[in-house]
Amino acid sequence: MEQPQLDRVQRMAVVLERDGPTCTWCGRTFDVRVVPTTDHLVPRLKGGPSWLENEVAACRRCNGERGHRGAAEWLQECLQRGWPADEERVRRVLAALEEAIARRGGQRRARVNLATQARRLRRSG
Repeated sequence: MEQPQLDRVQRMAVVLERDGPTCTWCGRTFDVRVVPTTDHLVPRLKGGPSWLENEVAACRRCNGERGHRGAAEWLQECLQRGWPADEERVRRVLAALEEAIARRGGQRRARVNLATQARRLRRSG
């Protein structure tokens, strides 16, 4: 049986519990100055759902700079900048999203973007 959908604040709490209190992209620890935001690995603009399986925590700077770029592209840019981007976290969350979409169905637009991101990550890793 599917769990009830959590609101944005509840999802952020679960994401932080799941992944830890650091930005996925730059590795900064969240505190009063570095506030966590919800970052959709498959952007909402590209059909990404607001599901736990599509969300990671990111600081405002990284979330804003990433914009609507793909997760694989932004991951590579962060690594090139010398940031300790959490590639394992990105891979794990994208795999969970693939499983969730297979289970729940729908998300036609997200599937296309997700397949592209997964392919790019396989090539880079």
